[in-house]
Amino acid sequence: MTAMPSTVIGLFAVSGLAVGALYALGGVGLVLLNRATGVLNFAFGAIGALGAMTAWQLMQWGLPEWTGWLAALALGIALSLAYGGIVAPALAEREAVVKAAATLGFAIAILGAMNLLWVITPRKLVLALDSTAVSIAAVRVTGTRLIALGAGLGVTIGMSVFLNRTRLGLMMRALADNRDVAAILGTPVRRVETVAWAFSGLMAGFTGLLFASLVRLDPAVLTFIVIPVIASAIIGRLTSLAVTFAAGLVIGLAESLVALSPPLAPFRVAMPFVIAIAAMMWLQRGRQLAFSGQD
Repeated sequence: MTAMPSTVIGLFAVSGLAVGALYALGGVGLVLLNRATGVLNFAFGAIGALGAMTAWQLMQWGLPEWTGWLAALALGIALSLAYGGIVAPALAEREAVVKAAATLGFAIAILGAMNLLWVITPRKLVLALDSTAVSIAAVRVTGTRLIALGAGLGVTIGMSVFLNRTRLGLMMRALADNRDVAAILGTPVRRVETVAWAFSGLMAGFTGLLFASLVRLDPAVLTFIVIPVIASAIIGRLTSLAVTFAAGLVIGLAESLVALSPPLAPFRVAMPFVIAIAAMMWLQRGRQLAFSGQD
């Protein structure tokens, strides 16, 4: 059995880190939204998918690429705000599982609309960034992958500063700690929620477009990127942006490297679940040890 060339491993690793950064971006968007509204948004992937398909369609019609970017981001924000402004308030007092189930229904509706608008057939979304590349340790890294990695890191740091240093960020933290008390103390709940829904939609449009370019332009595939995204957020316990970012990178890297092993390759789609379960078991172990120490 011949050894795998280091350049091949490096290429798969870079690809996995880029996709993982998109998982992390989505996770950051979900964490921020959950902290502000208490909603775990299962429609995140579907919103990004519709944005990516719309961008592809505009480019097929001969419009410049920037119109596709603008459409994907604007559509992501618009869909997220529409749900957050119309459906979410009606469910504000319901249990968390009911809120999550409602977003799943929204995702299915969007996926159904995409299947009606576009015939299921192989497509490819080519961005200008795909043709630019730099060489790092003999590994060719495209501009799209660099943007994904840079955006993931930048947004995570930026949102951490935002939550800890700005008045609006502190309001979001207050809502996460105790929603009723924060409202009594004068926190403009609807305004804070609107910002959170808009940011989540922006992240959905951005990650959907890049994911379509890096992996595959398919409505169903893009819709279900929400699974590793949610896995990243869960590992971060829906609170820690740094842990969510790291979890996204680990999931993306594991998915990519597993593909190099023929016996394990068929199970790569299970990697988000495996990593999330392992992480939660480890975290629970630490809690159990703490309780046993108290006894």
